[in-house]
Amino acid sequence: MSDLLNQDIQNVNIEDSIKESYLDYSMSVIVGRALPDARDGLKPVHRRILYAMYELGVTSRVAYKKSARIVGDVIGKYHPHGDIAVYDALVRMAQDFSMRLELVDGQGNFGSIDGDSAAAMRYTEARMTQAAEELLRDIDKDTVDFLPNYDDTLQEPDILPSRLPNLLINGSNGIAVGMATNIPPHRVDEIIDALVYLIDNPKAPLEEVLQFIEGPDFPTGGIIYGKSGIREAYEGGRGRIKIRAKTHIEKTKTKDIIVIDEIPYQVNKARLVEQIAELAKDKVIEGISEVRDESDRDGIRVVVELKREAMSEIVLNHLFKSTPMESTFGIILLAIHNKEPKVFTLLELLELFISHRKSVVIRRSIFELEKAKARAHILEGLKVALENIDEIVALIRASSDPKVAKEGLVSKFNLSEIQAQAILDMRLQRLTGLERDKIENEYQELLKEIARLSEILKSEAKLNAIIKEELSESKEKFSTKRKTAIEEDYENIDMEDLIPNEPVVVTMSHRGYVKRVPVRTYEKQNRGGKGKISANTHEDDFIESFFVSDTHDTIMFITNKGQLYWLKVYRIPEASRTAIG
Repeated sequence: MSDLLNQDIQNVNIEDSIKESYLDYSMSVIVGRALPDARDGLKPVHRRILYAMYELGVTSRVAYKKSARIVGDVIGKYHPHGDIAVYDALVRMAQDFSMRLELVDGQGNFGSIDGDSAAAMRYTEARMTQAAEELLRDIDKDTVDFLPNYDDTLQEPDILPSRLPNLLINGSNGIAVGMATNIPPHRVDEIIDALVYLIDNPKAPLEEVLQFIEGPDFPTGGIIYGKSGIREAYEGGRGRIKIRAKTHIEKTKTKDIIVIDEIPYQVNKARLVEQIAELAKDKVIEGISEVRDESDRDGIRVVVELKREAMSEIVLNHLFKSTPMESTFGIILLAIHNKEPKVFTLLELLELFISHRKSVVIRRSIFELEKAKARAHILEGLKVALENIDEIVALIRASSDPKVAKEGLVSKFNLSEIQAQAILDMRLQRLTGLERDKIENEYQELLKEIARLSEILKSEAKLNAIIKEELSESKEKFSTKRKTAIEEDYENIDMEDLIPNEPVVVTMSHRGYVKRVPVRTYEKQNRGGKGKISANTHEDDFIESFFVSDTHDTIMFITNKGQLYWLKVYRIPEASRTAIG
């Protein structure tokens, strides 16, 4: 026994073992969990959820089904992981603030932009949207490869046919091992117009394609500032863009009100409101009297009421500077292709999708052509039977069993076994004149279909025309207006934007003491009034310069050596009326 145990023991270098195990784990996370495929834009869990719903028949035209049932099927058949992870993925596909084009139609509480979690899966119900059906269309026509599931009992798709360019429309984000992806969502018709143009002009440079794609389009709206980050991401696969909340100012007789209409993508609205309230309470942002959330099902409306003397532009700049009302979105166009992660350019992602659609249409055409030829073959046999019906009836009646009859049909009328079996299975009603016409008409239609499919497989122009036609249909069905505005340039908020431009009194003493005091500190003195001390100075000092200026003005200083210096007025320390300075 001890000899047997000794034979099974192997000496392994622990460093090599750990390295090999970690690399296996890393690739499992990269390829099988955290990153989307460059063709259909789905991670494995999303693909398995949609395929499980397809198998359950939970399409957009049938009743909703319990989320727990869908999650159970996904876990039991294809995705042997935790139910919470699967349900969270399903929930996100149903959120209109997370997806530019939702893939799941949810009924019940599926969370909110305030960070509220969805109700338990036993309470919610779901079904596919029409967009999800477009991702799965033609999957039953041998358009994609299928792989064994985790226990080799079922088959699951390696990729979806994906008539929609889902990766760019819905975007994706995920953190793998040593790499991450962050692809922003885009507008449907912009991406499809770019694809159609690229099909007609396969060597078109990025500059020409960008006449169709303005930039990312986030489901929560907002404003993207600066096109340089967008261009950088499209050219090299990485870039940074600034997103700001969309706001407007409402003026009343006594005060201004800042209203937030849209917030940056992936910003928690409740947390944003809470943060603004805390900054106002702690006097970090001056001039805010009240913050309240008036959002409803029609849209976002966060009201920031200002104090009477507050300037709305200054407070708004403070909000952009100190809260997530202005956020940075780091674009990383990283996806999986050929089981390897890669950072793509925009053109590469578009070309990959076109290549994928060509493969799908070719495989679908081959499948339909074979099916049409098989049906035409049977109809040819039925036509022979109808032309020689008396002889065939006599042959069948004279046969001792179906096998003999089948062999007789094959030998006497030069039919295939499939044709002979179809004749034996034929009902008597097909001998009527009307049924004969139906068979002939079906046969002629099949010949036309065979010719059409053969042309698609022979001609790349016809193949491209089919892809363009299908893309145009999707564009017409799913196009929506742009939600995110894009501004050409972005200017950083500097100190001057955060300080009110108000009149001040600047004083400088003979010995060089300087200060600024708000003009409102000095009051108009009526007859019989008592004067106020304007400033304290040292015994041997006196006020030499006294003038009124605005905080945004620039003061020029000339030294006794003839050198000129400048300083913004707001940078002079503010002091009380009686301070020395």
